[in-house]
Amino acid sequence: MHILVVEDEKKVAGFIKKGLEEEHYSVDLAYDGDEGLYKLAVNRYDLIILDIMLPNKDGLEVIKEIRSKKNTTPVIMLTAKDSLENKIEGLDSGADDYLTKPFAFSELIARIRAILRRDSLEKSNILKFHYLQLDLITHKVYRAGEEIELTNKEYSLLEYFMRNPNKILTRTMISESVWTYDFDTYTNVIDVYINFLRNKIDKKGFPN
Repeated sequence: MHILVVEDEKKVAGFIKKGLEEEHYSVDLAYDGDEGLYKLAVNRYDLIILDIMLPNKDGLEVIKEIRSKKNTTPVIMLTAKDSLENKIEGLDSGADDYLTKPFAFSELIARIRAILRRDSLEKSNILKFHYLQLDLITHKVYRAGEEIELTNKEYSLLEYFMRNPNKILTRTMISESVWTYDFDTYTNVIDVYINFLRNKIDKKGFPN
């Protein structure tokens, strides 16, 4: 799943990105409100983590603009403000959840899973293609009932392929969905990971 983190404190943003990628999420970063809105305009995200105190446009302005465009992507707001009034303002502006800094990363992950689980009530959290099965909540992958161990990038790549079966996917489309926004599409990294993934899912002994 693809997550956008809009956070002006680069240390905090880097910490969140690293942790999310270890949980098999693909992550883009934006360091101010305008940059966050631009990335939302050119990419599709499954969830947004949005700080309130941002340069240019603050988080409340950003989420109001997101919702005004009928964008229903789930949003978790982050802030150092912990008053009840601030939480109510954030939620009333369209946020799905609210987390006060400093926070335990495990709590952020739990909230992300809860939101995605709630969102999946209207759609299955299991992706299937032939003998492959991918669980969007537990991040486990099975082929013919046998679990396949994948790296973070391999998982994200397989998820993207399974969300777009029987489609022609360009390098640019893959890089924007699985790697970062400014990924260099002229490297052979994508080809290398596709080969890694193919070797695992086409492992001898598995049915085709």
